[in-house]
Amino acid sequence: MVGRQKVILTPRYYLDNFRYVLDFVKRLYGGLLNEAEWDFIRRFEALGLDAQCVYVRLSNRKGLFFRVNKLQYAEITDLPAAIGELLTTGFIERLSPHHEGMGDDALGVFTKPELLDLLPLSPEEVRPLNKEKKEGVVRYALHELDFGEIVTSLTTHETVIRMNFEAEGMMVKYLFFGNRGGSMTDFVVRDLGMVNFERYDDSKMTARFRTRKEVEDKLMISLTNEEFYELKTSETPAEDIYNWFLNWNETRPELTEIAIPGYQKLVCKVGGYLERQKLPEQALAVYELSDRVPARERRVRLLFRNGAVDEALALCDEIAVAPLNAEERYFANDFREKILSVGEKKRPRKATTRFLSDAESLNIPAAYRHHVEAGVMNYYLESGYDAAFTENYPWRGLFGLVFWDIIYDANVSTIHHPLQRAPSDFYLPDFYLKREELLKKRLTELTTRDDWRRHTGRMFNAKYGITNVLVDWSDELLTLVQRLIDLLDLEQLRLILLEMARNVREHTRGFPDLLIWNQAGHYEFVEVKSPTDHLGPQQLHWLEFFQTIGVHGKVVRVIWEL
Repeated sequence: MVGRQKVILTPRYYLDNFRYVLDFVKRLYGGLLNEAEWDFIRRFEALGLDAQCVYVRLSNRKGLFFRVNKLQYAEITDLPAAIGELLTTGFIERLSPHHEGMGDDALGVFTKPELLDLLPLSPEEVRPLNKEKKEGVVRYALHELDFGEIVTSLTTHETVIRMNFEAEGMMVKYLFFGNRGGSMTDFVVRDLGMVNFERYDDSKMTARFRTRKEVEDKLMISLTNEEFYELKTSETPAEDIYNWFLNWNETRPELTEIAIPGYQKLVCKVGGYLERQKLPEQALAVYELSDRVPARERRVRLLFRNGAVDEALALCDEIAVAPLNAEERYFANDFREKILSVGEKKRPRKATTRFLSDAESLNIPAAYRHHVEAGVMNYYLESGYDAAFTENYPWRGLFGLVFWDIIYDANVSTIHHPLQRAPSDFYLPDFYLKREELLKKRLTELTTRDDWRRHTGRMFNAKYGITNVLVDWSDELLTLVQRLIDLLDLEQLRLILLEMARNVREHTRGFPDLLIWNQAGHYEFVEVKSPTDHLGPQQLHWLEFFQTIGVHGKVVRVIWEL
């Protein structure tokens, strides 16, 4: 096998990428930038080449404080001169007493032994600190020593600098990527060939944000989410986190539509955390701020636990009328029956439990206890069937190959930068609403099995290795995809793909574990359950959907044969 050709990046690749980002942001978002951000861009572009390189190098690293004597970049011809230029132009500044509020970050660039050696500590103070971790040494220094003296002691030995324009630089990157998860490293991953992205015409890319308020609202949610994570990991009392969140929620501005999904997700995170911390009343108060999955289900359970039976029943009815996914649909009916059966001897069974109990059972050798699907597959192979592990893999692949150009159609205005792995509305209801006509048209164009085989084969060969969030590339993918095309009726394939498109987030999971078939053309999709396993709502959704459209699917309960 021929190895992948090694890619050598240009010495200043990172500067080229940053300049590309700047030009991109100026073109798409110039009207949304404030004066401070424009000032940052203009001043950066006026810097010398080496100074630009140093600033971008530092901006791509973690933290705001750096030790100058630790900076080594071969491509920078005169590092001291570049540092001097950044100092005189205000892009960096020396560590000083006014950085006391960032003392943790400033001291964090030193190791524990270095701190014990450089800090103005007496021998009596050093001895107990030797037993502390670095965090303990930093904490002691910031609480017990004068910060001005700390700065003098450290900077007498070497120069420590702090990055400036961090807010402006962060905003530029945020506008480019559209979220806080994007990183300049994504360019490197692409350029080294580690990830291949779909290629777009830059002129067809559209702005993710239409107004400054959209930018600020979505960014505010992201930063609040990060603050929540920091509070959790810093062991802040759960009651304090609850009060912090409610205070933030009461003072936040009215959100634009683009920020609402992130807000709803944050609400569910906070509610789930409070529930796990045994604060049910506080969790309920937070869950009431959202209708996103699983907020309504959790509210029903908490209301019932608190004795608010009528409210729990009313919310069950509300969910049943308009469930957001399979979990909500089955939960609403199951929990309603549970509430109404309180006091009765016989407890109602959940829909998933009823379906599973009616399934056939197979005796499988206990040697397969840790590989239950393999045991069932072997059973069918010995019975004369062919078999393959499938689950979600070929279905997601089929969807991605059939609709590839529709998913990544830049004309739908959901592609906003060249490193995007999925359209911005991929997991939103808008995905189907915006593309319904295109999706249905594609399915009507594929009129024969040969059409389906040719189209999926052509897309497989043309796009192999390019990132698609639904397509996990392997040599066996096309074989499995075309096996589905051979076995199912074309109308069944159309109905399944449309059902997936209506809710890509939920309906691209939950498919049965195995596909079995024989030479006579008989096939079945088999969901395998060990004695301790349960059937999930999304799995039940697909099994019932298969029944409705005549696709052969079943559950098999395994009984261990000793």
